[in-house]
Amino acid sequence: MYLPDDLAEAVRDSGIPVSAICQRALEQAVRRITAVRQTVLGELDSAGLAAQLPQFTARAVTAISLAADRARAAGAPNVTTGDLLHGMLAEGGNLALQILGAMEIDPATITAPDAAEPGGGEGLRFSTAAANAIELTVAEATGLGNNYVGCEHLLIALTAEPDGQAGRTLRDLGADPRATRRAVGVALAGYAHLRASTTTPEPALLTAVRAELAPLVQRIERLEQISGTPSA
Repeated sequence: MYLPDDLAEAVRDSGIPVSAICQRALEQAVRRITAVRQTVLGELDSAGLAAQLPQFTARAVTAISLAADRARAAGAPNVTTGDLLHGMLAEGGNLALQILGAMEIDPATITAPDAAEPGGGEGLRFSTAAANAIELTVAEATGLGNNYVGCEHLLIALTAEPDGQAGRTLRDLGADPRATRRAVGVALAGYAHLRASTTTPEPALLTAVRAELAPLVQRIERLEQISGTPSA
């Protein structure tokens, strides 16, 4: 497995059993992804979905449940990435929405797409793009070293999934995968400290994320000025 030179040196010095750790992380990721692929949403209520996806937070389970409700109400054959985006927005209190706000994207202005997507199977299942997004959600959580899967991981995944309608919507608004992953990383790294040091962590968290993203936004604006492309 490739490691950057500085990290490889630190690992050698610490004597950490990298192979065992990687194997354990891979086993956990495989179990999570297998659970996603086997999920038949039409047969599950929120409690059943939580049991099927035990590593997902309550808010993430609610978001997926709301996505399934939207697809079911529309008589759709599957749950799309647009439904997942709708569920995340409709849940209303998750960290992903705060992160979008810190990225200068007002969640209230986002319209979740309702276009059909291919894929699915017997019963109400995820579309191909939505299944990929859920698998990416699990991968993002694992990559960030988190032992849970939350809406913030789903946000990264929706921006990174290349074929779904939700990803196009979010990227058009400026939430590209790199910036979103960076914003989530900042939020997760700072949230515990801010929560311990202030009684109102949310405003401080947004300030920290905005400050971290500012240089990236400025670089993008400079490139747009050079190329003559107007800012969104």
